[in-house]
Amino acid sequence: MKAVIPAAGQGTRLYPQTHTKPKPMVRVAGKPILGHILDGLVESPIDEAVVVVGVMKDHVIDYARENYGDRLDLSFAEQNQTEGLGHCIYQTRDLVSDDPICIVLGDMLFDGDYGDFLVEHERLGDVDGSIGVKVVEEPSNYGVVTVEGNRIVELVEKPEQPASNLAISGIYFIEDTSGLFDALTYLIENDVRGAGDEYQLTDALQRMIEQGAEFGMFEVEDWYDCGRPSTLLEANRVLLERTAEPTETPTDTSVVIPPVDIGEDVEILRSVVGPYVSIDDGARIEDSRVENGIIGGDSDLSAVNLSETIVGNNSSVVGTPTHLNVGDSSEVHL
Repeated sequence: MKAVIPAAGQGTRLYPQTHTKPKPMVRVAGKPILGHILDGLVESPIDEAVVVVGVMKDHVIDYARENYGDRLDLSFAEQNQTEGLGHCIYQTRDLVSDDPICIVLGDMLFDGDYGDFLVEHERLGDVDGSIGVKVVEEPSNYGVVTVEGNRIVELVEKPEQPASNLAISGIYFIEDTSGLFDALTYLIENDVRGAGDEYQLTDALQRMIEQGAEFGMFEVEDWYDCGRPSTLLEANRVLLERTAEPTETPTDTSVVIPPVDIGEDVEILRSVVGPYVSIDDGARIEDSRVENGIIGGDSDLSAVNLSETIVGNNSSVVGTPTHLNVGDSSEVHL
């Protein structure tokens, strides 16, 4: 089985962070979002990955090859125009062929393990595919499935009047890949667009069901949509709880409250850092209090009190703000 990772989106909800890097390369808990996804694949039985790239594609390709090229069989497809998730998956048809695939969205992180999800998929028996779902409070914000038992009978993308509260969580297993690509080809060649005026994967899967395909579902406990600042920070907190190793205070003039992730060549002077802070290489923090935040590489923070904050690379923040979302190469004086 191959993993397909859509990583071509512009990431507009994460501006200004994604002005200078693609969304999968935004850092969370010590590494890019894509790194956490690929780590999950390395620990699973899935050893091949097709990554769909788009804007600033070299960032994604170089990072994946340099850090995972010796552990995963990697290939890359390109989506030149962002016309929806269905259109994105369609770009992989020549690389996937008829092989079964696991689709893992490039901005979603999960509490569960991909290997565990694969076991849940296999427990469903002879199905053409399966989808991870979760009960949510506002299903109209998501793709929604209607089920009978553990079989899916209908899928709708962001319905105004949802028929259920079971949201599609962003992980899919497809056994009948030829059927999927036939459905996607039909949508694109006939310009059948769905929510957001885009070619939706949900619509292609619904077409497969209408033509007799059988899809099961399995439950996902928690997932984190890293496409928004608030949920990116939530993912940072959860991942640091799970993965951060004990960190010594860099100098005797500062206090570090775990869990934190501190990169290389980081200076922390007369400051209190943590909990839930990820600091990239080369950053400098002086006379400050920082908690619940992501601090980019080679950034300089001085005399600030920051919480729930994202600071991009090569940024300077001086003053006393409490909530910021500062992009790469920025300079802020308050």
